[in-house]
Amino acid sequence: MNFEAKPAQQTQRVAPTFGEAFRFWLKLGFISFGGPAGQIAIMQTELVEKRKWISQARFLHALNYCMLLPGPEAQQLATYVGWLLHKTWGGIVAGALFVLPSVFVLWGLSFVYAAYGNLATVAALFYGLKPAVMAIVAVAVIRIGRKALKNEIMWAIAGLAFIAIYFFKVPFPAIIVAAGLSGLAGGRFWKTKFAVAAGHAGSGDDSIIGDDSTASHTQPSWSRAICILILGLSLWWLPTIGAGLWQGWDGTLFKEGVFFSKAAVVTFGGAYAVLPYVAQQALFHYGWLRPGQMMDGLGLAETTPGPLIMVVQFVGFLGGWNQPGALSPIVAATIGALLTTWVTFVPCFLWIFLGAPHIEQLRGNAALTSALSTITAAVVGVVLNLAVWFARNAIFPEGHHIDWVALAICLVAFIGMLRWKWDVIPVVIGAALLGLALWWFRA
Repeated sequence: MNFEAKPAQQTQRVAPTFGEAFRFWLKLGFISFGGPAGQIAIMQTELVEKRKWISQARFLHALNYCMLLPGPEAQQLATYVGWLLHKTWGGIVAGALFVLPSVFVLWGLSFVYAAYGNLATVAALFYGLKPAVMAIVAVAVIRIGRKALKNEIMWAIAGLAFIAIYFFKVPFPAIIVAAGLSGLAGGRFWKTKFAVAAGHAGSGDDSIIGDDSTASHTQPSWSRAICILILGLSLWWLPTIGAGLWQGWDGTLFKEGVFFSKAAVVTFGGAYAVLPYVAQQALFHYGWLRPGQMMDGLGLAETTPGPLIMVVQFVGFLGGWNQPGALSPIVAATIGALLTTWVTFVPCFLWIFLGAPHIEQLRGNAALTSALSTITAAVVGVVLNLAVWFARNAIFPEGHHIDWVALAICLVAFIGMLRWKWDVIPVVIGAALLGLALWWFRA
């Protein structure tokens, strides 16, 4: 790996060993609540500010690329950083551990839901968790905004992005494309206002992956790209083909593999953007779910760590449970859940390992810098939209009455993280346990 050395006046940090990184990615998999905004906020705090494994500019550069991809951007961002640190295996470990805890947790919740329909304890945990996640997202807006909104133009772009997505429901990909095109044009005619993505970390940056550091494995290679493409496509499709050969081409498992493979290519904008498409097909075309169950699944996915797109695992589980074919319901449901998760996330690794070397090569390109500056500013507005969405659902659960307990939890968590630098882990665990205690007390 061996990133090039920093200038002499900077402190040289020691890169984490593979074992140290493994332990961190495993921990991240268990605390990555709050959807993409909360997860990006946690990585911003842990990777950029506390551990200094990657500089702010490199973090935002990777984030902006992941924002343009189909699939969960936070999981792809973890894969990207893991790849920068420890090559391909580092990316595989980072991306896989980001998802694995939620796979097991959501499987258990899906079984309880399908078999018993009793999720009161989960709802109690989520009651305390939601306002804490809102605080995490709000802190992320402030911290990323301080780095990205360098002038009035960037502030205006962030504001327009928020207005577009919150009030006019403009699709997330359209906002990102519009911001990028604006940056390309602005960088040509008003470079001083638009080319501000570089240099966020400042001359004193001592991050392991700094603004100017490079490593041999980040260089593009056509032979490597062809190998990755062949291996990635094979891993992506072989389980689905195997399910078809085993249970038949008209079986539920094969249909789930094909459908969610197609969904993985069009899931721009995250779980909320793809939810209507998945719900329509799962309910009315395949009959895997009953009306209302999709929203229950989204609630379960929000309750667990990991990407919100994990809701598709819930759909795959219920599809196998309700249409098991020759298998028992629990076996069909388990295989359906695992197959759905596999075909949803394997493409994410493919996009990163294929595209990241070329994105790394483009660092410092003036036109790309301007485009990424505006995309970063637009992302601040989008993250603010998610913070407001959380506030609306956590503090105003009935639509108009304020939940004063949720508001208090949010304010304490927000002030603690922003002023006293509380760690995310005790905030998440403490808020969830507080929600459980309140439910027990009221019961």
